[in-house]
Amino acid sequence: MRILLDVMCGGLPAYLRMCGHDTAYAGDRGLEADDALLAVARDEDRTLVTRDVQLATRADDAILLETRDVEAQLAELAAAGLELTLDDEPRFCGRCNGSLEAVEPGRSTPEYAPDPAETAVRVCTDCGQFFWRGSHWERVERTLEEVRASDCRE
Repeated sequence: MRILLDVMCGGLPAYLRMCGHDTAYAGDRGLEADDALLAVARDEDRTLVTRDVQLATRADDAILLETRDVEAQLAELAAAGLELTLDDEPRFCGRCNGSLEAVEPGRSTPEYAPDPAETAVRVCTDCGQFFWRGSHWERVERTLEEVRASDCRE
């Protein structure tokens, strides 16, 4: 799904990108005016995710969130039908939404990244950030499992 998050939803981009959703964030693009958000959503065929009732009613396709808490927002998105399962092969950069590509074994990586000969590593083709399944991935996975479990109980 192609998503545009307004600035009120700033805790969600990395989660949605890790789940394989092409997720533009208004804060990254300097979009604040409602008309600018609506134009981007329309021009890029994106579903607008917002906490602004008036903005949601003006959009062609929108998901209105009621809460400020990130985990509760994720639960609202799941209830709206958004798939919240981590991609086996991440496609979008959690930082900038750029495309990720596999890092070949033998290629050098920054000191903070593991050796790609030992761990599957991906790199963003736009910003150069490196990603791998480490403790952050595991925390996100646990959070999403809790969100799905709570969604099933309701």
